[in-house]
Amino acid sequence: MPHPATVTLPGTAVAERLGAALPGAVREAFAEHVVLEPASLFAAMAFMRDDPELDAKYLVQMCSVDMITRIDVVYHLASLARNHIFEVKVPADHERPAVASVAPLWIGATLQEREVYDLMGVAFEGHPELTRLFLWDKFPGHPLRKDFMSLPGGQKSGLSQFPKQAPGQTGGEFRPRDAGAGAP
Repeated sequence: MPHPATVTLPGTAVAERLGAALPGAVREAFAEHVVLEPASLFAAMAFMRDDPELDAKYLVQMCSVDMITRIDVVYHLASLARNHIFEVKVPADHERPAVASVAPLWIGATLQEREVYDLMGVAFEGHPELTRLFLWDKFPGHPLRKDFMSLPGGQKSGLSQFPKQAPGQTGGEFRPRDAGAGAP
């Protein structure tokens, strides 16, 4: 007999269980997700991992969303034993985003937190080695933030125009030239 489809737990159900164990940990609860208080993040995540009902032993993935006034760090947690999944969000300050690291709870968070740090600028306090993952250390800014195009010092990211936008462009001028191909 096939295994039944994975159930998505409502954020309200997760919030009810979490709120009973850790009063004040939940900021808001919606059908789709639960929003945690940033100061309670680590304790709430540890509870959800260890609680026999929620059993969030598996961090499926984490990411972040630039909401212009804040940065939301989003976690998708799952229980393989109970066959359910749910979503947790924690808001961070937009100018200096920082939240607690969950790498001590899930080893898989180590690289995911480095990715969010590199591309969105969220600092994960307590991370064992929070360094950039894709970009070099002196890279200015964080490219997935909505304010990335206004870099400090008047620098501009990307191309001044899209390839083939100007007459006569073919797109080939943006590809590296083969050293043995001769003159253009």
